Amino acid sequence: MSKPNDHEVVSIYPYTPEQLDRLMTDARECVLMWSTKDNWPVGVYHSFIWRNGRIWITFAAHRHRAAAIKRNPKVAVAVSGVAGVEPDCPMGSATAKGIGIFHDDDETKAWFYRALADKSHRGDKARADRFVETLNSPMRTILEVIPTQWITFDSGKSARHMDGTLNDDELGPRLTSDAQRLAREREQRGLDKR
Repeated sequence: MSKPNDHEVVSIYPYTPEQLDRLMTDARECVLMWSTKDNWPVGVYHSFIWRNGRIWITFAAHRHRAAAIKRNPKVAVAVSGVAGVEPDCPMGSATAKGIGIFHDDDETKAWFYRALADKSHRGDKARADRFVETLNSPMRTILEVIPTQWITFDSGKSARHMDGTLNDDELGPRLTSDAQRLAREREQRGLDKR
């Protein structure tokens, strides 16, 4: 077992596919990010559903984000394993770069509204039923985000590595940011390259 020699190297702590699936299933909120017409990045919190490897979100069709995503469907979605998740959910975070596709058909609305209401009001059928009624508006649209790339950070692995209790085979490879860019940045700042 090795101990880290540089706290700036974090790409070696990725989620496993099982951890990513668990986080995306259990987490209650995400931040949906998009670009405005004048190229400003913007993000808003949303409740969401993770289904078949896709992220599903809803909002009113007249929101600026709807027009912006229709203009440029490249979005990002960030999820934290800290707030509002099950106790044994992986700690850390996941961010997906993805492509947004809108759905306004009754079949998608039926399964999605029910799934979102049940997730939001776990164990309280009456409140979930009322939430379905609230969601079921002709002004509402549903955004499906198809992930094209993931950035994940398993803070549990990081903590175990710092403690010297993480097996080396649990580490991921150093990504470009840590394998090349870190050395260049340290050199520019007059620090040793490590």
